[in-house]
Amino acid sequence: MKVEKLVPDTSVIIEGLLTKKIESNELDIGEVMIHEAVLAELEHQANQNREIGYLGLDELKKLRALSEERQFTLTYSGMKPSAVEIRHASLGEIDSKIRELAYAESATLMTADKVQSRVAEAKGIPIIFEELVTEIQALELEGFFDEHTMSVHLREEVPVHAKKGRPGEWSYEQISDKLTREDMIRIARQIIEETKKRKDGFVEIEREGSTIVQLANYRIVIVRPPLGDGWEITAVRPIKKLSLDEYNLSEKLKQRVAEQAEGILVAGAPGNGKSTFAQALSEYYATQNKVVKTVEAPRDLQLPDTITQYAISRGSPQEIHDILLLSRPDYTIFDEMRNTEDFKLFADMRLSGVGMIGIVHATNPVDAIQRFLGRIDLGVIPQIIDTVLFIENGGIAKALEVRMQVKVPSGMTEADLARPVVTVTDFETGTLEFEIYSYGEETVVVPVQEFKIDAKTEMAAQGVQKELEKYTDRVKVEPISGNRVRAYVSPEQMGEVIGRKGANIMNIEKKVGMKIDVEPLTGHEMLGEEVNFSPKIGKKNLSIMLDGNYENKEVEIYVNGEYIMNAMVSKKGLIKLMKGSKQGKIIVDAINLGDEVKIMVI
Repeated sequence: MKVEKLVPDTSVIIEGLLTKKIESNELDIGEVMIHEAVLAELEHQANQNREIGYLGLDELKKLRALSEERQFTLTYSGMKPSAVEIRHASLGEIDSKIRELAYAESATLMTADKVQSRVAEAKGIPIIFEELVTEIQALELEGFFDEHTMSVHLREEVPVHAKKGRPGEWSYEQISDKLTREDMIRIARQIIEETKKRKDGFVEIEREGSTIVQLANYRIVIVRPPLGDGWEITAVRPIKKLSLDEYNLSEKLKQRVAEQAEGILVAGAPGNGKSTFAQALSEYYATQNKVVKTVEAPRDLQLPDTITQYAISRGSPQEIHDILLLSRPDYTIFDEMRNTEDFKLFADMRLSGVGMIGIVHATNPVDAIQRFLGRIDLGVIPQIIDTVLFIENGGIAKALEVRMQVKVPSGMTEADLARPVVTVTDFETGTLEFEIYSYGEETVVVPVQEFKIDAKTEMAAQGVQKELEKYTDRVKVEPISGNRVRAYVSPEQMGEVIGRKGANIMNIEKKVGMKIDVEPLTGHEMLGEEVNFSPKIGKKNLSIMLDGNYENKEVEIYVNGEYIMNAMVSKKGLIKLMKGSKQGKIIVDAINLGDEVKIMVI
């Protein structure tokens, strides 16, 4: 195509389309006219240390060399735009000036911008519209990766290093010689250029001294002076994609994640596999016919197209809030929460009824909860977070459950010190590990030390047991600290045990020197030692033979955790019941139906 006068806009210069067309002999040009506004905008971008500014200036330099080689005229025309016009380039101020030049000079406008081309057509300006073609080019950066590489670390005048292995088991190795500043700039510009071309590439954050890019499955951070003391590029790539089944969750935890947990924190130190687990969790929920969305900065989770990924760096928390509430996802993955706005957005969405999974950096499990303190009220934490999953070395090292109770904090003894306490327990064992509560004007996180029963404490508990047995025939006493016990008493006998205005309990406490918490015996707090037995159902009787030497011992019988009766074991180790009795009928029916029957020796 022969063109006498050509006016390229900024998009053509940045993408290098004009020089490619000239070099391939697709364009025969008499004169190229560059508006001063293009040069000013590129200069502004370069002064901001943005890669597109440098790419555009390099293209103009290349165009100057081509003009001398191919014998066409290269001129700069038009008035330099004001600082305000440059700042508002995205609103069309610069594009308008370029169109005006093409119109005034009866020149052809060349653009890669659809809006620019349509406006030019409407004004009758001849145009060459070059739609960007996505051609995936091999990156020089990719040459530093192999199948075992987690991340590569490039820095000018320093040998290239890589982390190889998997989360928790990796080595830091030198993989190449030193790179010069020119090498670093070339690699950085190739990354930016490729990112702008490809559908799977995003410039997530661009600042004066840094650029964060997501390109395919690479998360790339480019740092340059003056922010850093030299050029630096770090690229991270997941080496393995896991399904939730590959994490070998216990049935209890799998059920929790699948059916109950809706405020999950996935915590762990950097590089331990938090995002990989969040990815597996996202895909699991999606396969359960749940609507799943993610909020990321940057968007680096590798997810199927059915899951929408939002970049919070490109929108305000209010915008993300509105979109999520209107689109009504079942679960939202928030990767990663860093600042107060992120934590507030997570809390607000959770209180709105959206299932939330938040990813946070933490060196131990409770640190993840502590990051909410001071940002939201203590009382609503259990409504926002119910489960904490701590990831270490690529697997789940710890699962915690978060609840709210009104109780006397561990270590305190006076009943009037009871208050709302956030309890953090080991999900698998139910062991209390931390308590969070208000103490004065401060919110404190107190580790609960594992209590070990010594001979003195055990003797004191036995003393309490004997004293309480004067008022009830069904009581279970267990130590909960060095000076406190919990007594489970039959609900019908609690009044008699406590006494009028608590007189009986106070007398026992004074006598044995222990504080006593009295709670109803619900059946789950079974008394004594469980024993194996063999039942035999006859025509009139139920015979139960106990395994072991329990002659003349008293036992308690439970069905599905509920207390049924006390019985005495005969000299032959046998318990005989009438089938027609109330208790005998309950136990026989339970045995026939396969229900849980337990016998506890008191």
